[in-house]
Amino acid sequence: MKLAMRLFLALSLILALSSAAVAADFDWVKDFNIRAEADPTGFRAQLATRFKIGDTEIAGVLSVCNKPADAYIALRLGEMSRQPTEYVLEQYKVNKGKGWGVLAKSLGIKPGSKEFHALKQGHDLYDDPGKSKGKSKGKSAKQK
Repeated sequence: MKLAMRLFLALSLILALSSAAVAADFDWVKDFNIRAEADPTGFRAQLATRFKIGDTEIAGVLSVCNKPADAYIALRLGEMSRQPTEYVLEQYKVNKGKGWGVLAKSLGIKPGSKEFHALKQGHDLYDDPGKSKGKSKGKSAKQK
């Protein structure tokens, strides 16, 4: 009985810790969506500038993706995989609800890759102090 109790406690601890780790992934999405929804015109302009795409392509992405952050992530995954936006959106529809790692994998991106890990930690669309820009964080003032 004591062994079963210890096993249960150990499994509970592992589950709690892994849930916390997963919750930290893409924690920037909520604030990103609030900011983009507060200024949709500015958000569209930021997407156009960042990804060098026009209004028609932006409208297409936003019509498929539920939230602004989903649109941004889909465009970033397309950029990372060098796949056309239409293909990324097809994969987004097919894999909806399965997680970003599944979509990344369907596009040939390793979910454990440095680039994908950086995307999980932040974005590079807005200049937010203290937020990751979707790139490695190791640059010092001398390297800039």
